[in-house]
This record gives sequence, structure tokens and C-alpha cells, in this order.
Amino acid sequence: MPKDHELQNQIMSKSHSSKLSIHPSSSKMYQVLKPLFWWTKMKKEIAAFVARCDNFCCVKAVHMKASLLQPLPIPGWKWEEVSMDFISRLPPSVKGYDSIWVIVDRLTKVACFILVRTKHRLHQYAELYFEHIVHQYGVPRTIISDRGPQFCLSSTNSEPN
Repeated sequence: MPKDHELQNQIMSKSHSSKLSIHPSSSKMYQVLKPLFWWTKMKKEIAAFVARCDNFCCVKAVHMKASLLQPLPIPGWKWEEVSMDFISRLPPSVKGYDSIWVIVDRLTKVACFILVRTKHRLHQYAELYFEHIVHQYGVPRTIISDRGPQFCLSSTNSEPN
């Protein structure tokens, strides 16, 4: 291939931005171009070209922040540790329920699905929890939750009916 930098940049640009390859790494791009083209310092120029690509640099795994999340220890007994979350924004049922409260035993992965209303107050969640979980399985040692608005004390959530 002739020593034409503009032509080489066009080839690298087409290869790197192709809808089939979607911003490959420099080694992947070199492997694709090697059977078709060759020029002096080709591998080095491809690496420099990819390093200048904003899209590639943004999604490159090296630039992602490492997470500090650690796996939770395995519970020692069933219903000793539970997790809970809500499935919300559902169309209301005939009885007015518009959410599902999901409570899962972390050891056995057994789940309880409790129909609730978005407008429930804290004391109503507590009553449902005792009725469906504590009466049947006992009090868990730990509860894991995303600290949703359903459990936050506020003027709309804390007043009993």
C-alpha cells in the first residue's frame, strides 16, 4: 500500500466505525485489516488511532471504576436473612392493589408475594410483614432492602388511617 496517511486514516476510520465491528480494540482491528492491507508501522498506527477514539475510550473497561460491592455471606438457616423489594406501577386490580411486595429468603430463594397499595402507610406494611412472614417463619436476623420510599418516615407515610 502506498505511504498515504490520508488513505490509511480513511481505511482505519471505516474499519473502526463500521456497523459490523462497532469500535473494536486495536488488536481486533489489526487482525481484521492485516489480511487486506499492510503498511509500515501499521500496528502502531492502528493502536494510536483507536486510542484517539472518544467512543472507544469511554466504554473501555480499564476506565470503568471498580466496584466496592462484596458478596454477602451465605445464611446459616432458612428465613434467617431475607431481602425485599417492590414491583410497582402496575395497573390497579379490582381491589385497588397496584404493587407487589416481594420478600425472598436468601438461603432457599423461596419468595412471598404480597399485594399492596402504593398508598399503604408504614404500620400497614408492618402488619402485613407480621401476618405473612413472622407468623409463618419467625423474625429474621437481617433484612436487606433498597431503602425505598415505602419505608421512609414522611408526613404522607407515617400517619395511621
